[in-house]
Amino acid sequence: MGKATGFMEIKREEAVERDPIERLNDWKEYSTPFTDDMMQRQGARCMDCGTPFCHIGMDINGATSGCPVYNLIPEWNDLVYKGKWKEALDRLIKTNNFPEFTGRVCPAPCEGSCTVAISEPAVAIKNIEQAIIDKGFENDWITPNPPEKRTGKTVAIIGSGPAGLAAADQLNKAGHTVTIYERADRAGGLLTYGIPNMKLDKDVVQRRVDLLAQEGVRFVLNTEVGKDITANELKEIFDSVILCTGSQKHRDLIIEGREAEGVHFAMDYLTAATKHLLDESQPPVNTLDAEGKNVIVIGGGDTGADCIATALRQGAKNVVQFGKHPQLPLKRTEDNMWPEYPKVFSLEYAHKEAKAKFGEDIREYSIQTKAFIKDDAGKLKELHTVEMRKTRTDNGKLVYEEIPGTEKVWPAELVLIAIGFEGPEPTVLEEFGVETKNRKVNATYGKFTTNVDGVFAAGDARRGQSLIVWAINEGREVAYTVDQHLMGKTSLPTVLAM
Repeated sequence: MGKATGFMEIKREEAVERDPIERLNDWKEYSTPFTDDMMQRQGARCMDCGTPFCHIGMDINGATSGCPVYNLIPEWNDLVYKGKWKEALDRLIKTNNFPEFTGRVCPAPCEGSCTVAISEPAVAIKNIEQAIIDKGFENDWITPNPPEKRTGKTVAIIGSGPAGLAAADQLNKAGHTVTIYERADRAGGLLTYGIPNMKLDKDVVQRRVDLLAQEGVRFVLNTEVGKDITANELKEIFDSVILCTGSQKHRDLIIEGREAEGVHFAMDYLTAATKHLLDESQPPVNTLDAEGKNVIVIGGGDTGADCIATALRQGAKNVVQFGKHPQLPLKRTEDNMWPEYPKVFSLEYAHKEAKAKFGEDIREYSIQTKAFIKDDAGKLKELHTVEMRKTRTDNGKLVYEEIPGTEKVWPAELVLIAIGFEGPEPTVLEEFGVETKNRKVNATYGKFTTNVDGVFAAGDARRGQSLIVWAINEGREVAYTVDQHLMGKTSLPTVLAM
């Protein structure tokens, strides 16, 4: 695929990012589109490898390797190289319902397992993907395409995140009447309120939601199951129900002073910031505003980085990010070989912005928070930490231990906890009476059935905290299962039957 010798002749080009300081003055997406010429050059780098590991879509040593929706990556890389953009779009949307989301916010495990990446920088798969779908919308190649006829079957989907939207899209294509229930005031789930605008513009999300609505999917917003409508009512109205509520129960940091005013979960902070951006009549409460404050983000993942970028745009006085792990190596280690996801040091968009503003990397590694200290009014004033090191016990188990003498006091008026999620919130699950296992809905991948007849589960609610691309995978696969359940057969695509 691509040019036979392209990977030897052409170097990888990165997406052009706006100046880190200038972009702190707005909430627009931080990167700019590739030109057609750049995309064709990058598509040419895709080599004619015998087995395209870029779309193997599997977990290796706890991390995703390859594309979980099994995108036909070599095919659309070749088509882009040849300038056949419409054909490239047709290939892309065969496997991915929402390339405009994954092309912007997916961590690109496909690139980690790209064959070129064995010895050279990977093919720019993620950027090519975004370019294809954006060109599709720009040229009006993507238009509402409702089903020609309806089956008379009805499906309710609880949650409008990527899993719920993917399931709705597939089932609507099959002719079923689909209704999505969302407790927030806008559809999109974490796409809307969990990912800030500079990574994923909300117009991009709304454009897709509007398209689905034009194709016949019904959205019921500001409606919480168990409060505004009961599980029994839904089971009476609909032939099947799919739970796609996500994994939104925060993992907490239970230490001294946790109750101090100014200590918040990261997702609450990001949600408040986005709500204010979308509707200025909904300003974030003072304790969720970083303006003029010393901000500390606890957690080294993507959500933590998003908090950094948001705090900088709100005018934070200073920002620091804590991670419990040591700094990652600059290159793959021997225990992290291709095609595993590369666990190597990188500067995310937020870290580049912080470095440009403060003159240094703001990340602190191998550090543990010991206590939050509040003033007489109960407001957070400082945070106490100690450095940690990894050691092995006599039986070979890795453990963390404190390093005496490394205690430190940090001034802080706002702390954001971004250490992940434990699983789905229990309210909806208890309302339906579905069983859980390891804090997740007990539903086997490939079947997606719960212990309640006619009730299915998919996405992070079933899988646990994961990638958007896995949520899309599960939304597509649960749609296949539900269609078969309703009709006795299905024409929807699936990779599970291969």
